[in-house]
Amino acid sequence: MLIEVKVPVLSESIPDATLARWHKKSGDYVLRDENLVDLETDKVMLEVVAPQDGLLTEIKKISGDVVTSGELIAVIDTDAKAPAAVEKEAVVEAPKQALASETEPAAAMDLSPAVRKMVAENKLDPASIAATGRDGRLTKADVIKHMEQGSQSVVSATVSTSVVGAGGRPEQRVPMTRLRARIAERLLEAQHTTAMLTTFNEINMKPVMDLRAKYQEQFQKKHGIKLGFMSFFIKACCEALKEFPAVNASIDGNDVIYHGYFDMGVAVSTERGLVVPIIRDADQLSLAELEQAVSDFAGKARDGKLSMEDLSGGTFSITNGGTFGSLLSTPILNPPQSAILGMHKIEQRAVVEEGQIVARPMMYVAISYDHRIIDGREAVSFLVKVKEVLEDPARMLLQI
Repeated sequence: MLIEVKVPVLSESIPDATLARWHKKSGDYVLRDENLVDLETDKVMLEVVAPQDGLLTEIKKISGDVVTSGELIAVIDTDAKAPAAVEKEAVVEAPKQALASETEPAAAMDLSPAVRKMVAENKLDPASIAATGRDGRLTKADVIKHMEQGSQSVVSATVSTSVVGAGGRPEQRVPMTRLRARIAERLLEAQHTTAMLTTFNEINMKPVMDLRAKYQEQFQKKHGIKLGFMSFFIKACCEALKEFPAVNASIDGNDVIYHGYFDMGVAVSTERGLVVPIIRDADQLSLAELEQAVSDFAGKARDGKLSMEDLSGGTFSITNGGTFGSLLSTPILNPPQSAILGMHKIEQRAVVEEGQIVARPMMYVAISYDHRIIDGREAVSFLVKVKEVLEDPARMLLQI
């Protein structure tokens, strides 16, 4: 039986996608749920997997082609018999694996059938691939990441250079990825269509740092995750947004939409660019649940596993340039949101407390906002509220 492999349904905000890289070729026998091709959209990288075991008889679209929802990209013959090599793979490879394990690291040689097949097909050395799976095992994601890094190196090395100027200095011309192009488009859109303004303040992080130091061990033992700074900032922003609803609003034509919920976007940096997954109803989550959500999204972003739903919506965003050492910045809005908070590096600075000069761990914070619906008074007051909550964390428990 011939079955069609089609582009999955994309969201309304994503009209098309690009076939980034085929992992199989015509004539390959594929197994159900094996990744056939990576599909790059403006927001995420998706995997198109084989719906059934069978022979990949025809590839309709090649890498680099732009495709739309439901478009036919390949055909699989499910009646085709699996090659003997596939049927006997586990039997043949098991003794080889046991023998090799005497001289090779376990993490490199203890491979699942799917991973072993990928390694063999691409003539890779498992020992050279960084393993991130349980007990140091190699996963399909590890192999794919290794191959992508290798292909990027090859591309960089083979891109034609143009000699310019009297000095004969080389240049490289590399096309933007869809994600990078979309980021550029949205940043320009934000600057051209909003009346963006930024205001600043600074926060004494000692109370939060003392609280983390005091309860970190107990928190981690109970919840299985470290207590970081982001959960405190999300909670503080939710409290401030409740008090200043315009900061949580958005513009739709001539209307202002005041959102009665708090879907928090948290910017995550990846090799492909910046993405902003959304934590839904952040005000209803505990610090532990927020930390887990941030950690899960960061892992999915690194592995290219974010879904379009993960990135859709959001009423307010937080970005942390401090992780890269930024001391001060003016974050750019993430439309249609009307405000974004920028966190920065914590640095010991001299401050005056009760007439005495003391050293305190200080952080500059910034809020960029759309001045069309948010007045300066509201923006400044919002930031002051965030400062007050973080400098006295008990406020979050007492909701004052």
